[in-house]
Amino acid sequence: MADDASGHAWQGVFGRLWPAYRQWYVRDGSLARPSFLACRRALELHMPEFVPRWAKLAELAGGGDLAARFLSLWCPPAYDSACSQAIWPGHEPLLVRNYDYSSKLFDALILHTQWGTRRVLGTSDCLVGLVDGINEDGLALSLTFGGRREVGVGFGVPIVLRYVLETCSTVAEAAVALARIPTHMAYNVTALDASGARVTVHLSPDRPAQVTTAAVATNHQPGFEVSGHVYQTATIEREHYLLRRLTLHQEPQDKFIAAFLRPPLFSLAHERSRATLYTAAFRPRQKTLTYLWPNIQWTLDVNHFEPGSRHIYYPTD
Repeated sequence: MADDASGHAWQGVFGRLWPAYRQWYVRDGSLARPSFLACRRALELHMPEFVPRWAKLAELAGGGDLAARFLSLWCPPAYDSACSQAIWPGHEPLLVRNYDYSSKLFDALILHTQWGTRRVLGTSDCLVGLVDGINEDGLALSLTFGGRREVGVGFGVPIVLRYVLETCSTVAEAAVALARIPTHMAYNVTALDASGARVTVHLSPDRPAQVTTAAVATNHQPGFEVSGHVYQTATIEREHYLLRRLTLHQEPQDKFIAAFLRPPLFSLAHERSRATLYTAAFRPRQKTLTYLWPNIQWTLDVNHFEPGSRHIYYPTD
């Protein structure tokens, strides 16, 4: 779906998805979430450039207090996912990722926006955020859950990815922004730009961000604690599998991408809400994003976007 500065297309999506998100946001009671003023102050402090767009979205959402608070994603309820991502070591910058999550909680929306000075294309989450995306400068971002259950004071990471793609052009700029913005849970964010520069930033609510040049991220962080999540998601096995592919032999990018469509990276764990919902391949020099499923491939261009749809069947969670 394409949306412009008016936000009218987004407004229709909000009307469709807000009832479910409202139920999730107030699951512990509305008083468990920060006040309107606290949300606004957090945005003004950490993402000042995004405040006018947040205010516009809140207006389009009806101007209500609860919707405005939700759209800030400041201290939302806890949630997690799985996911794998890696940067291909070939001649062209290429970031590939699997998004593993519950199909029932998935926006199932690819959103192309021009809310500010940059066109941004990515996978919508929480209406205002993205779980991955690319902007017109060729900066690509993708996230995985960091595997740690600590919850602190910070933003839900989807709005952080949105903000970085709206305001940054390069990996160097993205790394600075990612390291300074607090997140309420642990996440790994990998960034790649058209020059081939890369970074993976390990975000946590209770420790400083760790900025690395790691080419692979799954669902744990450096110096991680062994937990049930480690075993449930096979995060170490998936990381080792990707590292072997990167270091033991060279392969063409189509073969590298195809590996994400097979086990151990491709997950069928629908009963545990951690199945692979899609594979995505980001090509920063071409400014394109390709979504893949077994037997289906769909390429979109951030600078020449053509809206469309694909019908994907997911078994019931």
